[in-house]
Amino acid sequence: MDNSSPKSIDEYIQRYPKNVQVILQKIRVTIKRAAPEAKEAISYQIPTFKLGGNLVHFAAFTGHISFFPTSSGVAKFKMELEGFETSKGTIRFPLENPIPYSLISKITKFRVKEVVEKRKKKKS
Repeated sequence: MDNSSPKSIDEYIQRYPKNVQVILQKIRVTIKRAAPEAKEAISYQIPTFKLGGNLVHFAAFTGHISFFPTSSGVAKFKMELEGFETSKGTIRFPLENPIPYSLISKITKFRVKEVVEKRKKKKS
């Protein structure tokens, strides 16, 4: 596998086997729909959506996909994330199980709301 930093999310996704590419592409579309204003980027060498600052990241690993909605995104959905391995700002979705795209969407929408509210507070 190519270890150089990808220049785009497309380039990142193309580095993986077809079955993983399908999942990564679906996660990308899910996030885009949940956060239409967010801009795509590569940050920390992984796919990132930015809305002002970092909104969410996702990445493929051996055996799982990680979704990084920051610590607030993990904490807010703690109950719905039972059964998934989580850490402070990370959720791991095993590749052998169905990926919960609707949950990714809900968490992303929560992060958008959080970022927008933070921005409003800064302006006032």
